[in-house]
Amino acid sequence: MGEPKILIVEDDPALLKFLRANLVARGYNTNTAMDGVKALEEIEKDLPELVLLDINLPRMNGLEVCKKLREWTNVPILVISARGDESDKVTCLDLGADDYLTKPFGIEELLARIRAIFRRSKTTDNGIDHPTFVSGSFIFNFAYHRVIVSGNEIDLTPTEYNTLRELVKNADRVLTQNMLLGKVWGPEYIGSREYLHVIINRLRKKIEPDMANPTFIQTVPGVGYRFQSY
Repeated sequence: MGEPKILIVEDDPALLKFLRANLVARGYNTNTAMDGVKALEEIEKDLPELVLLDINLPRMNGLEVCKKLREWTNVPILVISARGDESDKVTCLDLGADDYLTKPFGIEELLARIRAIFRRSKTTDNGIDHPTFVSGSFIFNFAYHRVIVSGNEIDLTPTEYNTLRELVKNADRVLTQNMLLGKVWGPEYIGSREYLHVIINRLRKKIEPDMANPTFIQTVPGVGYRFQSY
């Protein structure tokens, strides 16, 4: 099996060249695009394992690219942007991005983020005593990575799946926000609670019959979250 394929979407030629050179030097198989339309064309032609996506792009901005990708694929998306406000990060995460890195950044930090995304994407369910968890209309199949609610299979991104997996593995037990961040994103993300809030919100939209009154993923104020079994 070859090295992971990464598509770099960046309109700054110097930064694009720098990123590609460093990723190739680490053994990654890379492709590039300098605008949003070209990025979508490249992804449809040859789906990568990761998309590095700038926000400020010509022809179609990164937010629109992210939104369009999430209509049909769960490929991990790492946003790289000069816009570092928390609202910008939350917007990207809400649209389905897996991580957000603010420019300027060091190459080692970028490489660490990439490794973390690939770790999350490749998480297995080895060691699970029971391959299927059932609670009312909710079914979580660890062996086949399937989630079914009321007979409908739910499409989840790797980060959504791994977050729900941790909650289900510890059903009826409260997991603190930092416990979930450490388990799913990695210890370097402890304290980055906006990531978790967005993912929990996305999961509730997908699995809860009534988001205003969640029955599965319950918030424990000031502590964290609990998956309630029935």
